[in-house]
Amino acid sequence: MKYLHTMVRVTDLEQSLDFYCNKLGLKETRRMENQAGRFTLVYLGADENPQAEIELTYNWDPEVYTGGRNFGHLAFQVEDIYATCQALLDKGVTINRPPRDGYMAFIRSPDNISIELLQKGGALPKQEPWASMANTGVW
Repeated sequence: MKYLHTMVRVTDLEQSLDFYCNKLGLKETRRMENQAGRFTLVYLGADENPQAEIELTYNWDPEVYTGGRNFGHLAFQVEDIYATCQALLDKGVTINRPPRDGYMAFIRSPDNISIELLQKGGALPKQEPWASMANTGVW
C-alpha cells in the first residue's frame, strides 16, 4: 500500500492556493478541471516529498462546509519550528497552538483545516516568545 494524497474541500480556490503555496510553501504539481462534474482538483506537494500530496477540491457550485477538523489534521515536518512559525506570522497566519515545547505547533487553513507542524529530529530548546505564548482559538 502506498499513500497517495489527502483531499480537502475548499470554498475559495485562490485564497486556499495563496495559503498552501505562498504561505506554507507547497507547490502545485497538477490540476484537473471537470466541466461535467463542475469541480476543479489541484494537487500540491512539498519539495522534500512531492509524491505525498494534498488534493484541494473546489466545487464550482457553492456549498457550506463545517467542522474542518472532523477528519483530523494534516501534518508537516519542518527544519526549524520557530523560524517556520515566525515566517507564517509575518505572512498573517495565526499560530493557534504555538510551539511552546519547541516541537509542535498548529495553524488553520482558510477553510478551517487543522495543520500540525512538527520539528524535525526532536524538540528544540524552549524559546521566547513562543514558550509563554497562549493558544489562539482552536487547533
